[in-house]
Amino acid sequence: MSILTSIFGDTSTKIIKGIRPLVEEINGLEEKVSLFKNEEFPLETQKLKERIKSGEKLDTLEPIAFALVREAAKRTLKQRHFDVQLLGGAVLHRGNIAEMKTGEGKTLVATLPAFVNALEDKGVHVVTVNDYLARRDAVWMGQIYNFLGLSIGIIGHEASYLYDPAHQDSKAETNSKQDPLDTTRDSLGGFKVVHEFLRPCTRREAYAADITYGTNNEFGFDYLRDNLEYEEGKLRQREFHYAIVDEVDSILIDEARTPLIISAPSGEAGDLYRVFTKVAEKMNENEDYEVDEKLKAITLTEKGIDKAEGFLKVGNIYTEKGMKLVHHLENAVRAKALFKRDTDYVVKNNEVVIVDAFTGRMQPGRRWSGGLHQAIESKEGVKIEQESRTFASITFQNYFRMYKKLSGMTGTALTSSEELYTVYGLNTVSIPTNKPIQRIDHNDFIFQTEIGKFKALARRVKELNEKGQPVLIGTVSIEKNELISEYLKHSGIKHEVLNAKNHEREGEIIAQAGRKGAVTIATNMAGRGVDIKLGGNPSTPAQYEEVKNIGGLFVLGTERHEARRIDNQLRGRSARQGDPGETQFFVSLEDSLMRVFAKDMIKNLMGRLGIAEDQPIENRLITRSLETAQGKIEGFNFDSRKHVLEYDDVLNFQRGKIYGRRRNILRGDREAMDGFIGELSKIEEDASIKIASKKTELGEEKFYGALGKMLIQAIDISWVDHLEAMDYLRSSVNLRAYGQRDPLIEYKKEGLRLFKDMEAGLERQVYDAVSNLNSDPNSTIQNEPIKIVLGDVSESGHIGRNDPCPCGSGLKWKKCGLINSPEHKK
Repeated sequence: MSILTSIFGDTSTKIIKGIRPLVEEINGLEEKVSLFKNEEFPLETQKLKERIKSGEKLDTLEPIAFALVREAAKRTLKQRHFDVQLLGGAVLHRGNIAEMKTGEGKTLVATLPAFVNALEDKGVHVVTVNDYLARRDAVWMGQIYNFLGLSIGIIGHEASYLYDPAHQDSKAETNSKQDPLDTTRDSLGGFKVVHEFLRPCTRREAYAADITYGTNNEFGFDYLRDNLEYEEGKLRQREFHYAIVDEVDSILIDEARTPLIISAPSGEAGDLYRVFTKVAEKMNENEDYEVDEKLKAITLTEKGIDKAEGFLKVGNIYTEKGMKLVHHLENAVRAKALFKRDTDYVVKNNEVVIVDAFTGRMQPGRRWSGGLHQAIESKEGVKIEQESRTFASITFQNYFRMYKKLSGMTGTALTSSEELYTVYGLNTVSIPTNKPIQRIDHNDFIFQTEIGKFKALARRVKELNEKGQPVLIGTVSIEKNELISEYLKHSGIKHEVLNAKNHEREGEIIAQAGRKGAVTIATNMAGRGVDIKLGGNPSTPAQYEEVKNIGGLFVLGTERHEARRIDNQLRGRSARQGDPGETQFFVSLEDSLMRVFAKDMIKNLMGRLGIAEDQPIENRLITRSLETAQGKIEGFNFDSRKHVLEYDDVLNFQRGKIYGRRRNILRGDREAMDGFIGELSKIEEDASIKIASKKTELGEEKFYGALGKMLIQAIDISWVDHLEAMDYLRSSVNLRAYGQRDPLIEYKKEGLRLFKDMEAGLERQVYDAVSNLNSDPNSTIQNEPIKIVLGDVSESGHIGRNDPCPCGSGLKWKKCGLINSPEHKK
């Protein structure tokens, strides 16, 4: 504890102390709202909305609103918010992060701020980590919102829905009303979502609901899609009013490294990748290239460069014309040295599918950029997909910073509180648990070798299994997951394996991970968002008590992770809601974290003491050095994400200007259009005369109709070219550091010049097009929107490579290609 903290108190304590009187006020209203009849609750909600419209501040309605939600939960779910859950809800309403331990009921907590902020009729977004949790939470909590008279939408990857109990009642084949959540387990181990309660709808309808559930990917991609639409009626989202982010550390930190990108194929995938894969195969580490595991980077040696030039039969690959070859060579070596199968990716159905490093889940549809994905496809001998051209992109940091108010929930955020405050302005507030934590966290066991660690781990699991204590074994990769499975099989221990290869059974496996005698090996995914209940899920009181009496769930970590949060998440799977539980990490000096950061003296010490490879030592000094290493890596990763954000902030300013202008034009804002064409007199002195003449000739309605379509297409063409130019600039400015120039400053300066050049070119293009507008806008302007599927542009039309692009740019299709076609793919 710092001196300042001891004098003034920490932020969490101050905020919690300030909220305590509110909790007492809500409790004082409980008897009053308990007298309301069921049919009165929607009427009470409407009264609160009217008070907001009449000018009353939202915060003054917080006590009665929370009291209504608590009573609604009692009547629909038979659950009553604990006082600590009211605290959590108030923390979220104030735009903070609520750190609540596993099993403390975060899903129920979110209903409180969601309801209050929905009273403003501007929409509330509840963001989850996967589609299943979005559906589950919307249907589960939808009973509360529906009871209060609010509408609930769900944004899914495959389809969107509205929660509508009447939809189920209207089905002729349904004889009796079902509970939205029954006791049958579905594929993710929570309650089964009864889809009869979900009415399919458009995404626009789902966003128009009072409260909308969905994943961070879907919300972010819909923002990008909206800024590629050509008709106002096709826009999906409303304003960015208030968002509650579940598993906030996972979404706002772990996934913040990868920007959202909408792209389309830009050309043929040639043989170049195969050639460079062969070059990389002939190269040897430390001889032809060096690997920096901390930075996840490779550096070619002089010998390696000579070898590549000899293989390629070129004199110097570092010439201007050879830079493309350097790019391919470095990617091929990175693919070989840094990206491991069944750790960083899996090969499924002849495709390379990225595995999320933090959750262990597969990420279909996502691809590494800059030709890296193609290099890995070449390495694995699968079909090499086409390189793509970016049409729209945004980082999660800049997407979520658009919300007027943002909040989040997680079980593990304090170790990343600095980043969450620096980037998003969010304070992290630790919420007290409803019951005291009974978990025992044992000291780490440290082994000389990985094999010794696995042997000892198998022995320990066998001991626990023989007394019936359930065990969850956490691993860092699919490869280690399957290796440990072999050790357990050899020891005759029956177990379940959970990783990205069999994620379809995730729910079924996690649902039974707490039963007596269960042994479960899982990657980081470990069913986040679904509680592991003692005795199994569902379980009888007798089964629960039996497992409770033998110590509860024992969590065994097989390796320390780069971030302490991930370790804490794994520990948090055990001992929910005051249950007993135990955790321990088995680490070896050959683990990646120890290998990179631990001193050789530790290994030498263990060797001198004559300790066998499967015999552990407990040394607080080594454990502390591990935690210090984790802190360093967290700091490094924070700096890395901050670095990405600093560069994206440059583009974000430009994106905001372009998208804002485009949105106004799309909505038919004539003032915005006039403002745009008013700039044209930089170009031609008589521009205003020509434009006035054209407006008279066509009539205002036709003139602005044609102008709007033409402006949007011109903006899109220029913006796509500009994104490509900025991408090239981003790649090149790092070289300027050798000339003692700051790459970021160079990027800002050059980026501004490129943006001004784009605007000047856009104005010239618009002037030429306006001069040629005729009375039938469709004769000169092809009103073809860029049709988007996740991550790609969908097929539309049949166009030859040398035909004029129908977007009206005047360029050949192969040079422009705003609309993807089957011919182009060929």
